[in-house]
Amino acid sequence: MCSLDSFYLEKGYYPALNPGEKETVALVHPFEKRQAVALTLGHSYDDWCLAQLAKALGKNDDYRYFLKRSQNFTNLFNPETGFFAPRTADGNWVKDFDPKFSGGLGNRDYYDENNGWTYLWDVQHDVSGLIKLLGGRKKFVTKLDQLFIEPLGKWKPDYLQQMPDATGQVGQFVMGNEPGLHIPYLYNYAGAPWKTQQRVRMLLDTWFTNTPFGIPGDEDGGGLSAFVVFSDIGFYPVTPGLPVFNIGSPVFTDITVKLQNHKTFRVTARKSNQQNKYIQSATLNGKPWNKPWFTWDDIKAGAELNLEMGPRPNYQWGSDPIDTPPSSI
Repeated sequence: MCSLDSFYLEKGYYPALNPGEKETVALVHPFEKRQAVALTLGHSYDDWCLAQLAKALGKNDDYRYFLKRSQNFTNLFNPETGFFAPRTADGNWVKDFDPKFSGGLGNRDYYDENNGWTYLWDVQHDVSGLIKLLGGRKKFVTKLDQLFIEPLGKWKPDYLQQMPDATGQVGQFVMGNEPGLHIPYLYNYAGAPWKTQQRVRMLLDTWFTNTPFGIPGDEDGGGLSAFVVFSDIGFYPVTPGLPVFNIGSPVFTDITVKLQNHKTFRVTARKSNQQNKYIQSATLNGKPWNKPWFTWDDIKAGAELNLEMGPRPNYQWGSDPIDTPPSSI
């Protein structure tokens, strides 16, 4: 623990340096640097995890303490830019901040490996809170759409020279690095699950092919492969620590998962192929299922999720606010 950690505990964010300002904390690694925004967002999630542990242990005071701290990500949201941005110790926003290029290899003062476009979505424990910060569901979806079409802003070799970990690009979205894996599923939280279905299938078809180039980035700890396995089956755990799975668009038409308790979870996706990637309707254990998510409790006793697939989106399925996946504080 150093003075930066003490500052975080008091002020609720990690302080950044202005461009060209000399580092004053000896424990900060000269290559890794402060990563002030990435650390603030990461600690907010960690505090949420600690809150869940405290709750499970019946330590209610600790639960409330860490739950409050898990909202620290809001301290770095700049409504003028619409991004999580660096602030200095005096509370001012860092000047000349660029959500595209303030980050990457050798420029880790604010982010780690990726940029502000990637870290905007790094609030897996409170997606509904992020939706509010961005101005509501419609603006949230618009910003997500923009992520996938926003230009790199540089000649690609120059871009990759600065951000060699930001591979598998679709606009500013980075498929080849772990901070972006959950992002395609966030449409489920804003009433547009058909866009999750569209994006997930496009990303699988584009970046995970059955060739020597079938993994688009640095496979740290199996994260990219896990994304493929989950997504091919048809669901993904957006919020680690919350037993909730977001439904995407299964590649397989019929697959059975053997659960640890010797039960089985079967997922069928009738007519699923490259064209029929959109969910038309669903049932879970024979009952109509309009939610683009399910919980561990829904399947742990053994379950069967049946999806009827088609070539065009069903804009109504899973779009009602009451069907939004849980992720709020």
